[in-house]
Amino acid sequence: MSDPDPPRVSRLLPDAVHQAVSRPGTAVVRLETTHDRKGALDGAWWPRSRDIAGELPGLVSALSEYLGPITRVGLDTDAWDELPTRLTIDGRVVRIDSFPVGDDTVLITRGSNDLFSLLVVPPHTAADAARAAMAAAVRAGSQTSAEQILIDTGTERVGPGHAPAALRHGRHEPGC
Repeated sequence: MSDPDPPRVSRLLPDAVHQAVSRPGTAVVRLETTHDRKGALDGAWWPRSRDIAGELPGLVSALSEYLGPITRVGLDTDAWDELPTRLTIDGRVVRIDSFPVGDDTVLITRGSNDLFSLLVVPPHTAADAARAAMAAAVRAGSQTSAEQILIDTGTERVGPGHAPAALRHGRHEPGC
């Protein structure tokens, strides 16, 4: 007899996750669809703001649906307004590790040691550039760094209190 309700926790990134998730109240996230996970990145996340307490619950909920319980999140200190040390999300405590690394990624830990690295597309990014960056991040086997993907797609990392380069250099471009 087969189990009518198979467990939702997956050991691999599911092949079915290939579209950006954009339901109200959830994160815009895209995951690589290969089983080997040999690329530099496992996916991409496009938060709507630099408010981690407002953005992280949607990301963790979306990822938990496909990956199982998320236990830790590693973030770049300089990329967010404020970073707590933990948040309770969907009834689970998620630890937040912060590092001043400037590497344009978020590290997601599932279970005790299964690590996923996601490109963080800056919130100010135009939709076409964000889609291009997210597509590049999930390209199977790609070794392109998060920083290089953002450069290649015309996206610039901007931390809290920093203006895009066009504004810092006296230029104003659409979308800035």
